Amino acid sequence: MNRSKPRNRKDKKKRNWWILTPLIILLILIVSIGSYAAYVFFGVKNNIDGKMYESVSAIDSNLTQKKLSDRENLNILLLGIDAESEESGRSDAMMVMSLKPENDEMTLISIPRDTRTTIIGRGTEDKINHAFAFGGPDMAIETVENFLDIDLDFFVRINMEGLEELVNELGTITINNELDFNQGGHHFPIGPIELNGDMTMNYVRMRKQDPDGDFGRTERQRKVIEGIINEGATISNATRIVEFTDILGNNMGTNLEFNDMLTLLQHYRNTRRNFESYQIQGSGTMINNVYYYIVPDQEIVKVREMIES
Repeated sequence: MNRSKPRNRKDKKKRNWWILTPLIILLILIVSIGSYAAYVFFGVKNNIDGKMYESVSAIDSNLTQKKLSDRENLNILLLGIDAESEESGRSDAMMVMSLKPENDEMTLISIPRDTRTTIIGRGTEDKINHAFAFGGPDMAIETVENFLDIDLDFFVRINMEGLEELVNELGTITINNELDFNQGGHHFPIGPIELNGDMTMNYVRMRKQDPDGDFGRTERQRKVIEGIINEGATISNATRIVEFTDILGNNMGTNLEFNDMLTLLQHYRNTRRNFESYQIQGSGTMINNVYYYIVPDQEIVKVREMIES
């Protein structure tokens, strides 16, 4: 039974955007450091290197550092994790972001979470988003590398549970809501609404009342992250960089070190000038009463060429 749902290019870009925002937040914060005292610089550095950094064995760090030094193309695995969801610890979103400094290009490939593939380290065919739950970032990295036949250089994961703490630290955020619904004792009318931490979590977790299901939920996550960035950029919050990176440090993991981020800013920031977003195409089917998304070999070849070109 085919359950795939076509989406236009504009919607794909919008729905894929939210997972990039943890990385965007960090880069914005780093850029802002020059305006503040040294203690802010070292406070942010300590939070990134001391709390966010996660070493992984699946990535050859020496090779990655050589690629950084030579300003070669880089591939970054982006994982959105909702540890409180009904599929606890599995990646709600999985994307590969390719940075191509020679041509100032960035490519974002979204991998449907129900994609059926071999889970490396288990030798079983399963949904690709199960890899993180089975073996953390290492298994997720190796599984994606095998699925697309590419090398990954970095990974970034964000736990959506950390949004509540971050919003409460900001005070409130304002978003433009497009669907009237009730969730968790809160009413969310259409139009601009102000959210505290608890309201934010109920807003992003609602799914059953949304005709777009998981895709609508992802869109609300994007709106919330955008609201966080907008509120965090205000003058009243700009001086609290250390506190915000401290919260991110409790809910984010990456093998990017502080110096790596500075290098990306120096040599890779212009890649955003030419941005291309793509959702891997396939078809939905039932296998042993379980829904899977099947991606044909020719589509995998096409995506690999998009990443490596």
